[in-house]
Amino acid sequence: MRELFAEIDRWRNEGKAVALATVVKVYGSAPRPLGAKLAISSAGEMAGSVSGGCVEGAVVQEALAVLAQGQPRLIEYGIADELAMSVGLACGGIIEVWVEALPPVGPWLGFEAAIRAARLVAMATVLSGPAAGQKVLLFPDGRSEGDTGLPPVEAAVHARIAERFAAGTAEKMSVEVAGAPVAVLVDVVPPPPKLVIIGAVHIAIPLVAFGNALGWHTVVIDARSAFATPERLGHAHQLLVGWPADLLPEVGVDEATYAVVLTHDEKIDDPALAWLARSPARYVGALGSRKTHAKRVERLREAGLSDGELARIHAPIGLAIGARRPEEIAVAIAAEIVAVVNGAQ
Repeated sequence: MRELFAEIDRWRNEGKAVALATVVKVYGSAPRPLGAKLAISSAGEMAGSVSGGCVEGAVVQEALAVLAQGQPRLIEYGIADELAMSVGLACGGIIEVWVEALPPVGPWLGFEAAIRAARLVAMATVLSGPAAGQKVLLFPDGRSEGDTGLPPVEAAVHARIAERFAAGTAEKMSVEVAGAPVAVLVDVVPPPPKLVIIGAVHIAIPLVAFGNALGWHTVVIDARSAFATPERLGHAHQLLVGWPADLLPEVGVDEATYAVVLTHDEKIDDPALAWLARSPARYVGALGSRKTHAKRVERLREAGLSDGELARIHAPIGLAIGARRPEEIAVAIAAEIVAVVNGAQ
């Protein structure tokens, strides 16, 4: 969603209405995931994608009809659907797309503001029945705004929202209301990923490059000024010199932070790991063999960390791909973080 705002803002400044299409169900080999979005202006301009190109033209026509008539629509495209064949979705997949006009008031404004401010946020939207289009905005601290008018829907959403925030992914739910199923999309938009690297070691150099290529905000922290130099790590978005445990509170560690601890120096690593294991960071990894990590765990347990906090630390860090060279280890670390980002781990 975040990447669509530049075009949405331009269209709004030009006085155009805007519709948003969101993938709400995926089966088979559909090319875009649940929650993928396509913005459409009242002039038929597009930004984003719901199918990689094969149904966008048809979705634009539906969006223009929604803008003209003022009623949202839920449309299915699939291999058994003649319309889907006519627009090219012959890959065996099925997608459901929710198309709505972006409202000028209500919970949507808070949803948009939170995304622009890079805060974790979710929106529950009723997709079927008389309340279709009604929304509830949800925040990780338990706050919510809006009212669907359907208490069973809101109870079901609140019961699931902590899990959805933890996963950082959308979910389509079916909730029984007065004996009939009601479809609801819980659309979670996490902040942009932030890669925090403790230790300006050689592995950090390619790891920063991989993080930048993946669109992550990269931060490197090291107390050793001889390592943390612009010549070595000037390609990081932030390069901070100081004790990591002192600087981490200033970095803005949140639910979209992926932290790796690489120095192999317990004076630097242990306090940073203790702080990170108690933080909301989505991923915490530490370099070192199983034997090294076992000793580290004992030190951290003596420092007061609980078993649950210790279990959050991924170690040995990275996917097991037989990596040896610094560049290969960086690949393994980046791959493990990608797996966590995409819910594969």
